[in-house]
Amino acid sequence: MLAIRTLRPDDWATYRDLRLAALADSPQAFGSTLAEEAARADDAWAARLAAPALGAYRQGWPFIAALDGTPVGLAWVKLDAPDAATASLYQVWVAPAARGRGIGAALLDAAITWARERRATALHLGVTAGDGAALRLYRRTGFVDAGVPAPRAGTDLAEQAMVLVLGDRAPD
Repeated sequence: MLAIRTLRPDDWATYRDLRLAALADSPQAFGSTLAEEAARADDAWAARLAAPALGAYRQGWPFIAALDGTPVGLAWVKLDAPDAATASLYQVWVAPAARGRGIGAALLDAAITWARERRATALHLGVTAGDGAALRLYRRTGFVDAGVPAPRAGTDLAEQAMVLVLGDRAPD
């Protein structure tokens, strides 16, 4: 059984474990490195979840996917500014053993719903150019390329910006 829910402050260890697993599995997919994130103290992990989960930072929200009670996926959506008309999607990842079961699509659906509820007109993301599975998932969901791939600073990789129009007007 698949369940998508938001992370709460007391979920910080689960968030940490998922984030570190994502970076170990797919280091090319993220701007952070496993070494950087693994060096964070427990209180830093807890602080990441404290503000959104307590309502002090309502412009962003982390989602977790659990399959039969086991955490297997992560996605984080944020408004680009407190009163922004656009939102951005980060940290999307599904554990290898859980892929191919619609979990990525369910996480995207939760993030899109969250952004629409906040009246965002568009949802933006960046995906590693050449990441076929991620690109296919985003395109199936309705995301389109926004420009051409751009070099990712400090790496040999390129990143493709993508956008999903949510509202009646085109994003700024």
